[in-house]
Amino acid sequence: MDSRRLLRTSATALAAAGLILSGCSGGSDAAASRTTTSAPPAAAPSSLPGALKTFYGQKLAWRDCGVPSFQCATLRAPLDYAKPDAGEIELAVSRVRATGPGKRLGSLLVNPGGPGGSAVGYLQGYAGIGYPAPVRARYDMVAVDPRGVARSEPVECLTGPQMDTFTQVDQTPDDTAEVNALSAAFKVFSAGCAKKSRAILPHVSTVETARDMDILRAVLGDEKLSYVGASYGTFLGATYAELFPGRVGRLVLDGAMDPSLPAIDLNRDQTAGFETSFRAFAADCVSRPDCPLGTGSVAAAGEALKKFFRDVDAEPVPTGESRPLGESLATTGVIAAMYDEGAWPQLREALTRAIGGEGSGLLALADSYYEREPDGAYANLMFANAAVNCLDLPAAYAGPADVAKAVPSFEKASPIFGRGLAWAALNCTSWPTPATGGPHRITAEGAAPILVVGTTRDPATPYKWAQSLAGQLSSGTLLTYEGDGHTAYGRGSDCIDTAINAYLLEGTPPADGKRCS
Repeated sequence: MDSRRLLRTSATALAAAGLILSGCSGGSDAAASRTTTSAPPAAAPSSLPGALKTFYGQKLAWRDCGVPSFQCATLRAPLDYAKPDAGEIELAVSRVRATGPGKRLGSLLVNPGGPGGSAVGYLQGYAGIGYPAPVRARYDMVAVDPRGVARSEPVECLTGPQMDTFTQVDQTPDDTAEVNALSAAFKVFSAGCAKKSRAILPHVSTVETARDMDILRAVLGDEKLSYVGASYGTFLGATYAELFPGRVGRLVLDGAMDPSLPAIDLNRDQTAGFETSFRAFAADCVSRPDCPLGTGSVAAAGEALKKFFRDVDAEPVPTGESRPLGESLATTGVIAAMYDEGAWPQLREALTRAIGGEGSGLLALADSYYEREPDGAYANLMFANAAVNCLDLPAAYAGPADVAKAVPSFEKASPIFGRGLAWAALNCTSWPTPATGGPHRITAEGAAPILVVGTTRDPATPYKWAQSLAGQLSSGTLLTYEGDGHTAYGRGSDCIDTAINAYLLEGTPPADGKRCS
């Protein structure tokens, strides 16, 4: 069962990051004794209340955190920016220093999306070692887990067994009983979040996280923020530019969101994006003699997948575990592979086995999507995802009757995924904390040039969102990758990487409208 709006970087990058999620835990006593203090912070704006100045004036105590070359620290931020002296939260930060040669350009903050993806895990598992060498040579690569995420006072909602139950609930209800069961599942999820995370739940909005990033910018000693945000991270970066246009340095927004859309439109557009991605997968699949969806047309492959979903809805197939593969987990497994065309061979094999009656391959893909560990524990990705989304935008629906009315438009957007993704958008309806944000255009008047990157067949952030955001931003420049997969930087296009590297290193964006393949 998918959250209302799950926007993530590619599955492979996040899987790599997930291998070292413990890298910035408390650390040993010996590690804690090897501390260094950050550079003097950049001056806090004179208009800040005194209570905020104490946060802007803090110094980070960097320590060894168990991952070679990386350091970790804890950043303090107010729990409630409206009452900055009424309590604080602690945010996990990690960095790897610039390697040289060349003049150091300051810090480059990275965020992989989600909301709910661990930026620290992404930095340590991919960005800090896998970004192009010229960029790592001249920037300190830095990440902070957003409030409510991973190591930064994570939102918690359900136990592992409860999540197992939640992810198996039928998300394409066929009758009143199944509609009631799905609604009840969302209510149980929401109630669990309210019970376990009541204090932080009202304070995990994107606006608050963007304000945390400005504190980090100042504490790191940077006059302006340089940043690469992917997927949901583009909304976070655009929000920062809206709040602090004069402090924008070099911002790359890759796999862009459109902040002007209400929740239902975001969900419907993303549904269409998954359909586009599936059709690209199907075109590749049917050209191969071993395609489990046949060797005919793309349309026939789509019908074959729909039949498979109907079959496992009626009779789930075994997986070798206590969790059989029903329609919900099977759909999630297929969607997981849409994020990166590098996962298509794995999907073909998993579908072949599942159609043959053995569902462990698709279950593994679904588990990677949900960040479920082999021991049955879940990362807090799905909890944070719902908490941020439901705070940032009013719920898509008032109740199940609204979903039923919307289903036809979702099925038009995607005959394969539409019905399930329409019902998935019900999850904020019973959320315990009212939304504090709303859809609006972001112009960021006065900001330095901002580079917006879009992929033409991106499943999770449709290309038209990048076109829209680049058009909204007063200084936006659009860079297009004509290809498949979610996001573009570091995914194999020399043209894309060269353009982004030049912008990060020299400050000059490519010509607006540049296209790469």
